Order: sequence, then C-alpha cells, then structure tokens
Amino acid sequence: MVEPKAGSAVRPAVCAGSWYPADADALRSALEAYLAGVEPMVNRVRAVVSPHAGLMYSGAIAARAYGAVSRQRYDVVVLVGPSHFHRFEGVAVWGHGSFDTPLGALTIDTGLAADLRAAAPLVRESPRVHEREHSLELQLPFLARLFPDVPILPLLVGHQQAATVAALGNALAQVLHGREPLLVASSDLSHYQDRDTAARLDAVVVGHVERNDPDGLQASLTADPSHACGGGPMVAVMRAARRLGGTHARVLGYGDSGDVTGDTSHVVGYLSAAFGEFGDGAHARPA
Repeated sequence: MVEPKAGSAVRPAVCAGSWYPADADALRSALEAYLAGVEPMVNRVRAVVSPHAGLMYSGAIAARAYGAVSRQRYDVVVLVGPSHFHRFEGVAVWGHGSFDTPLGALTIDTGLAADLRAAAPLVRESPRVHEREHSLELQLPFLARLFPDVPILPLLVGHQQAATVAALGNALAQVLHGREPLLVASSDLSHYQDRDTAARLDAVVVGHVERNDPDGLQASLTADPSHACGGGPMVAVMRAARRLGGTHARVLGYGDSGDVTGDTSHVVGYLSAAFGEFGDGAHARPA
C-alpha cells in the first residue's frame, strides 16, 4: 500500500461508516462477497461505468465492472463523476496528496493532474468541490482492494454541458496517450421512478452504451438529463476510451435499488459496463 507523503493533503473517507463499512475487515469482507464469482476479462479494458449508491444497494452491480478488470494492469485510474453539492462551470480536480479509505490511502497522480490542467483550461484545482462528494469515493473501496498501488486522478464535472464533456474527453485522450489507464465513469441512472418507468428510461442509456455511441448518449442527455446523474462523465469517458483503443462495449450488469429494498415504487437504476478491445473469449475461464 502506498502511504501518503508527510505534509501532503489527505482527503478523508467522509462516507465511511454510512455509505459503506468504516471497519477495514468488514469492508474487505463485503467487497470479497460482491466480487466472488465475477469473471475477469482477458481482453484489454480501457474504461468502465460503475454506479455510486451505498455499497449495500449498488455494490453487486459495481463489482461486475471491477471484477472484470481485476486481473489487468494499469498505471493510473482516472475517476470522472458528477458533483452533487456544488454547481460550477468546468471540471474540478483534486491534484495532490491522497484520498483515504479504510483499506489505506490512494495517492494522486500529480504529474497527470498538471498535464490535464495544461491541456484543458476548463480543468481547475478545487479541493472544496471534492470534500463532501460521494460519487468518486464510492469507487475507492474497490480500487483500494484491487489496485492499492495504482495512483488515481479524481475529476468532478459541474454543469454537464456538451461542450465541457467533449473537451474533457478529448483532453483525457491526449494526456493519457502512451499510458495504461483505467477510466471510470461514476453514474447512477434514473432516480425515484417506479420500476417499469425506470427500466424504459434506463434502456435508452444502456442502448447507447452497448453501441459505444457517446454522441447518441449526449443527444439523449441533452433532450432529457434525468436519464443519468453522471451522464456527462459517461460521455467524456466513452469519448476518451474510444480514442485510446476502447472500440467495443459490453454491458456487464443492470439493476435497481428495488432488487435490495424490495420497494419497486421508487427506484434508482444502476449500470456497469466495460469498454475495450473485445472479441470472442473476452472473459477469462473461471479460476
């Protein structure tokens, strides 16, 4: 485990103990239970979509994305999610120090953060935006379990305008060229609809993801942003992944909160997906 350097800025695990277990052993056990039986992919995965509800609600869907990449090697994980608490133009990066988890701290790729700011002026250092945000933190337990020594780059998108999203996707592809990144788009789908309505709304997003069609997804989100809270991050990640070799897409899991609560009158939709260089035999044989 890479420990944060003395004097560096550590973003605490503010959701630990509420959205997921704060105790390391309990968290590790929960993650192992969700990851058990998930078949890793053998073809190169460049990006994933993963939900960000509490672990007990969306952990099983998220685990399908992280289990799929569990045997791959990366030199950085780029996290792109929506901002739930702050409204702002552009993209907020936490570009130094580390993000803490009950399983240990994940260090920030400071060099990549600087490169991205230089390539895209819309990306600005803004720790304040990250302080309460859960959309990226809910990805960290899986990363701390599977990739504890891989640095991260946390990015939060403010107003999810099409121009901002396109510029971010292009800039990520530029600065990540020649590296081995995993891009993670953090997003839940429709919110608080009955299950049948949610399934119809969510099918629009799922269809664009299956076709690896970021332009189509952006058009749907422009017409109706309620399809996904992290639709912009999904589009940005899909754009970058395609330019980095993620030419194919695969939906790995779909569900909603009613699968856990039993209440199908007001559900939140969850999706996991992977983008990469797939063909027949994209999954490994079970160990």
